[in-house]
Amino acid sequence: MTELEQFRAETRDWLDANCPLSMRAPLTPDDMVWAGMNIVFGSEDQMLWFERMRARGWFAPGWPVEYGGGGLSPRQARIVEEEMARLKCRQPQFNLGMWMLGPVLLEYGTDAQKAEFLRPIAEGRVRWCQGFSEPNAGSDLASLKTSARREGDMFVVNGSKIWTSYGDKADYMYALVRTDANARKQDGISFVLIDMHLPGVTVKPIELISGKSSFCEVFFDDVRVPVGNLIGQENAGWTVAKSLLQHERAAMSKFSEGQAPSHDALAVAKAYLADAEPVWRDRLAAVLMDAQAFALTHQRVKEAALAREDVSGPASIMKLVHSEQEAAKYELLMQLMGHRGLSWEGEMFTQDEHDICRQWMLSKTFTIAGGSSEVQLNIIAKRVLGLPA
Repeated sequence: MTELEQFRAETRDWLDANCPLSMRAPLTPDDMVWAGMNIVFGSEDQMLWFERMRARGWFAPGWPVEYGGGGLSPRQARIVEEEMARLKCRQPQFNLGMWMLGPVLLEYGTDAQKAEFLRPIAEGRVRWCQGFSEPNAGSDLASLKTSARREGDMFVVNGSKIWTSYGDKADYMYALVRTDANARKQDGISFVLIDMHLPGVTVKPIELISGKSSFCEVFFDDVRVPVGNLIGQENAGWTVAKSLLQHERAAMSKFSEGQAPSHDALAVAKAYLADAEPVWRDRLAAVLMDAQAFALTHQRVKEAALAREDVSGPASIMKLVHSEQEAAKYELLMQLMGHRGLSWEGEMFTQDEHDICRQWMLSKTFTIAGGSSEVQLNIIAKRVLGLPA
């Protein structure tokens, strides 16, 4: 038995012994444990699973031990993910800081910044949100206006962000701010970390048509942020942001790996197929085949990443395909269910048919969040296919 095979066997045994059976069932909103200063657990099993994985350093198995990670090699970390998926183990926590900001800090952060911020992320003690988009800077992100004026060892931040996911629940924000108004727009941007509890920070939830307000507006009024929270060089934040967006797109494309709530298309549709025309079976089969093809391609991209190949282009492809597939799935289910799919009862993500209409509406937002499908297509054309601008 090779060393990796031995590690896989040990990992499988540990997960089987330590992941409660209730943590291997499909998720509902109450089952999603978000990192943060005040974590709320819905059950004893949730807390037990969280604490066991945290103690082992497997929230971030590939991070160095000194920063709260598991100290595993890339191959070993992937084995942990594979064995969790095999046993259908839920993600013990959902943490944008770990999936997106953490890798950027490991690459661009100073030793002091890594020591201050990485361990709380790896241990699930801080909840992060992203402050990129603004009312007039969405797809054209480099047009952002939120300013950060240098005053000694502080930045004074003024402006606003929009479509900030769970900004009302976040402890910190990683944000892009303009530190040089006279430079070319990409060259005058810096990447800073902002404590959401600082004076001058105001958060307002945005009510959506689906009834779920996960997005927020965030306003900054003379917010004083330490210069020590600048990641990378001043006015060079665009480079840092591009790196983070690669991780964001990869995270969005793999969100379902931790059994994030999403309806099983076959389970919902089969009740309506008996009286349906054959064309509906064909369309359902196409949706299921697309999902399987995505899963296999996703695995190939992960293997390429482990081999240290450039996967920035494929990451954009995965994000595009996953969000469009989710939208297509719910479009099919709504059409197949007809008027029975128009119910507005119950809560989101309950795996109940009453939830289909809300999820259908929410699926449209996935084609915008993290870079719209149109933006992703432009990136693919330029970076992957090498087409002229």
